[in-house]
Formats: sequence, structure tokens, C-alpha cells
Amino acid sequence: MFENLNALPRSYDDRLVALSFVIAILAAHTALDLAGRTAAATGRARAVWLCGGAIAMGFGIWSMHYVGMLALNLPVPVLYDVPTVFASLLAAICASGIALLAVSGKQFSARAIAAASLVMGAGIAAMHYIGMAAMRLPADCHYDVSIVAASVAVAVAVSAVALMLSFHFRTAESLFNPGKLISAVVMGFAVAAMHYTGMSAVSFTSSPISGDSAGFAAISRAIAIPSMSTRKSSSSGSDR
Repeated sequence: MFENLNALPRSYDDRLVALSFVIAILAAHTALDLAGRTAAATGRARAVWLCGGAIAMGFGIWSMHYVGMLALNLPVPVLYDVPTVFASLLAAICASGIALLAVSGKQFSARAIAAASLVMGAGIAAMHYIGMAAMRLPADCHYDVSIVAASVAVAVAVSAVALMLSFHFRTAESLFNPGKLISAVVMGFAVAAMHYTGMSAVSFTSSPISGDSAGFAAISRAIAIPSMSTRKSSSSGSDR
């Protein structure tokens, strides 16, 4: 594991970090509820629940990622390439669809868990690193390959736990079933842990930004937080 001595200093807004965990837990709870509804449905209704559930769950995971990115403070302005941001959303929705499809069946063997968790974990990791690739800032990104590998392993492990919990508690009808709530907390913390593990793999060193920035947006716009202006998002790192 390397140490980049020229890396830009960075810090995190604890309030937004906490918010990212809350969003991850809510997304996990949504996944548990939608898994049951998808499993109970048949025919066209099942397809509708599967598509709707994948979109809802995908948006939850994606939102958690970008709130986590908003929590990151760097001493340089950070913009995001909008098409790449939406590509990361597509990866999150696809991963969520695979998860719901896997846990909505009548049986869930160890082989199915392994296969589904590998695909879902890869999808979550893809969402994270595509989202990282969307960053446009006057700095170069350097990755520690060993930590990147660890973050992918965490994503796969998180997926396996999430799938097993979703399958086990999908028949719980109450939204406030204790098992479902505990599972949502476990899953949410695990998903957030994958994000921050991935963030620990990257360091930033100053470098001039290249290309036209016309298609870029501040992170506050990318995740539709109207209460924070573009200027505030861009300068938050230097103000701290």
C-alpha cells in the first residue's frame, strides 16, 4: 500500500457522512420491502414491481454515494460530468434489479447466492468507480490497487449478506418488523462501508483541469440539493 506524500489534504463533513449512512439504511429497508412485494406478485405485476423496485433501490444506493461524495472536502473546486453520473445511476439500477430478481424466487441455493452476490457486488463497485470517474477537478486521481480490490470484495460480501437477509425477511408484512429493521441497519452500514473503503483507495494531486467544462455540474446539482449553491459546493473544501 502506497502513501502519496503530495496528496491534497481532505476532510469529511460528519453531518453528511451520517446522512449518507441514513440514506443507505433507508435504501436497504426499501430493498427488503420490495423483495417481498416482488416475490408475492405474478405476471405483469411482478415485472412492474421488479422494474420499480430496481429503480427505487438503485436511486437509494446512488444517492448514498453522491451524498458521501458531497461530504468530501477538498481544497479545489469539484465538478461532475453529467453523462458519467447518469451512467453510475444505471449501474446501480442494474445491480438492484439483479438483487430483486434473485431474492424473489421460491428457492435461494448457496450457488445462486454466490452467483448473484458476485454480479450485484460488481454492479455496486462499478457504480462507485464510474461515479469517481465522473469527477472533474484540477487534480489527478491515484488509486491503491490493494484497497480497490478490498472495496470490491466488501461489495461482494455486502451483496451476499443483503441477498440472504432480503430472502429471509421478505415475507415480513410489517414495515417495522424487528428483523427487517435490524437487517436494514446491517445492510445500510455495510453498503456505506463499501463506499468509504473505496474512497480510502484514492488520493488526489494537483494538476490543471483539461477540456471544456460546459457539460459539467457541481455535485449539489447532480444530486438535486437545492439548498446548497454551486459556489458553496465548489468552495467548501477551501473554507474549512
